[in-house]
Formats: sequence, structure tokens, C-alpha cells
Amino acid sequence: MLLTVEHITRYQYHPEATGLALRMKLHPGDSTAQNLRDWTVTVNGSEIAPLLTDGAGDRVALWHAGQALTEVEIAARGTVETTDTTGVLGQHREMMAPAVYLRETPVTRPSAVIEAIADGVAEGEVLARLHALSASVCEAVAYKSGATEATTTAAEAAAKGEGVCQDQAHIFLSAARAMGIPARYVTGYLLDPDLSGEETEQTHAWTEAHVPGLGWVGFDITHQLCPTDAYIRLASGLDAVDAAPIRGTFSGETDQDLTSTVRVAHAASQSQQ
Repeated sequence: MLLTVEHITRYQYHPEATGLALRMKLHPGDSTAQNLRDWTVTVNGSEIAPLLTDGAGDRVALWHAGQALTEVEIAARGTVETTDTTGVLGQHREMMAPAVYLRETPVTRPSAVIEAIADGVAEGEVLARLHALSASVCEAVAYKSGATEATTTAAEAAAKGEGVCQDQAHIFLSAARAMGIPARYVTGYLLDPDLSGEETEQTHAWTEAHVPGLGWVGFDITHQLCPTDAYIRLASGLDAVDAAPIRGTFSGETDQDLTSTVRVAHAASQSQQ
């Protein structure tokens, strides 16, 4: 499948901010499931190239402002050819051992509720256990837009019984690690068939777990499937903060407003517009 993406993020500062610096994971990497045809990332109109590939195999770009600014616009646009590998990523150029992803973080620390979800998964082959875990998390935590905040922890969402894709992914990570299975958070784009042409989507979140003999395998808890050719993988990490497409810092006393839109479309249909 050939997909086009336009991802626009705008930060506005009141008053102007100084010392602005960004870390961006906005350059998808080639893999068994995707190949970039073209891709550009700009900050306030200037193209930014990735500076390095981190230990997880993800491409990272850095940017800093040379002056005080009231607005920053980050635009990622491109075309990606995707292949349905039934969720199997395999190895992804990473230099870190899978065991790194057994580490818990403050937002993925397991609670009694999460440990009960993990304990409820029957023993057996790893891949089957992960599919069962995905179903259990989806059943325990219903998807509800706006039910949680960006800072909500896995334990808090599990106790509430509802959340968004970020929360479901965090709970899956927490439970999988409690089961002794390395798992990581993934951010990317999804061509969502449930959205009309006038609607926009945000970046999507899913997970990957390491399966002996297969390598990394993706699990989208929200949609209860393994990533298909409707998915474009951006980056991974121990949790949502670690895998965030954009992270930034600035100096001074200022208020920050953020808006972000994502449009994903079939390349052929978009070229006819």
C-alpha cells in the first residue's frame, strides 16, 4: 500500500520563549514492513535531517532556535510504501538487547490490577500469551476519548477501567514485563477506516513484544490486531514519553499552546484531489 502523511504540529508561546530546543523522532525508518519513497521534516520552513540513529534503531533529529520565538511549526510530510507482515517487525537495526525493555518506568509500574491481568494469562507459547494479554487489556480498559490525561499512569488507567490508546499500550507493557516478556511502546500513523475524509487523526500508539524465533511483533490493543499495511511506524521507547515524536524545552516564564493534526491517505486518492 502506498500512503501519504501530513503531520503538522504548532507551538505558540505567550510571551515569546527563549532557548527553544527540540528532539524529534519524525523520520520513519525502512523495515520489512515499510519503505520510504520520500519524506521531509521542516521546522519553521527549514528542512531538518536526522542527526543520528539511537540504540533502538530510530532516527533522531535535533533543532534549536537562535532567537526568541512566539511560534514554532513542525511539519512532517511524505510517502511510504507499506507491506502487511502480520505485525512481525523482526529485527530493527537496534543495538540494544531485548532485555532492556523489561525495565519499568514511573508510568508503566505495575499495580495489583495489572498484575492480576498478567496472572490471568494462561501459560503456553509466548505469541499466544501475548495475543491473550492484548485481549485481556482491551476488555479491562475500554477505549474512551478524553477519559485520561497525557500524564495518566498505567496503574491509574487500569483502576479507572477506561482510557485511550496510550493507556492501553502502557498497561500491556506493564503486564508483559511482569510476565518476563520484553515489550516497548510504539508511535506512528494509522490509515483509520473509521474516519471520514474531513476528519483528522493524531499519532497512534501500539506496542511491540519480543517473541523468540520471530523478533519484535506488534500488537494494537485498541483495534485488537497486529499492525497491517495501514500502519506507518515512527519510533519506539520504554513508554510514551520515551517514544514521543517531539519533545522540547524552553527557557523563561511563558504559556505554551499546542495544536497537532495528522492526515493519512492512499497516495493515489490524494494525488487526484
